[in-house]
Amino acid sequence: MVGVAVTVPGRRRVLPLGVTVSDPHQADQAVPSTPARALAELLAGNRRFIGGERIHPHQDVEHRAAVAQGQTPFAVIFGCSDSRLAAEIIFDRGLGDLFVVRTAGHTFGPEVLGSIEYAVALLDTPLVVVLGHDSCGAVTAAHDTAASGETPPGYIGALVEAVLPSVEVAAGRGVHDVNGIVDVHIQCTVELLLQRSLTLADAVAAGRCAVVGMSYQLAAGRVRVVTPVPQDARS
Repeated sequence: MVGVAVTVPGRRRVLPLGVTVSDPHQADQAVPSTPARALAELLAGNRRFIGGERIHPHQDVEHRAAVAQGQTPFAVIFGCSDSRLAAEIIFDRGLGDLFVVRTAGHTFGPEVLGSIEYAVALLDTPLVVVLGHDSCGAVTAAHDTAASGETPPGYIGALVEAVLPSVEVAAGRGVHDVNGIVDVHIQCTVELLLQRSLTLADAVAAGRCAVVGMSYQLAAGRVRVVTPVPQDARS
């Protein structure tokens, strides 16, 4: 590919000839290369979203052409499939910024683990966020199943079974309300990711990546961190 080089902290991007960057400062900030910078960028974007001051970065024609040549997302967002939890919107990001994996109740198996490992190992993504939300339907269903003993039919039942261990952990901590269980489920998901993925655990141990749990408030639009922030992800 013939093009021109654009230097980004920690990275080097090549833009095709004829493609320009309208805001050089924005280009410099496009790809945070450390967990701390990635986390700060996400939280800044969410503050813009809450305040109605979104800048809609990386949603222009020029950037679309640039990222067609390759992707360097700065965060994996492993979130719930809830239609109100659109990551690029609530974090005010654009094309190529986020590697998004979503399942109901952020439950996971080999396909999800492989997707996250792909981003961390092959795309050098420095941050993984487990994103849950209040009033989660999957957590509510698991909570109800634990109370009634009646599991929903079909594959919905399998999804509920995947959340039940978090409900049990929450009960052991004296947490029984759905939103409290949501926080525990996010924490349990973070722990399970690191237990089951050697690739992810090694990247975290080496300081190349951090895993953080967040919960989104549907009405307020605010995300809050619900797990300890690793040292490497602190600004």
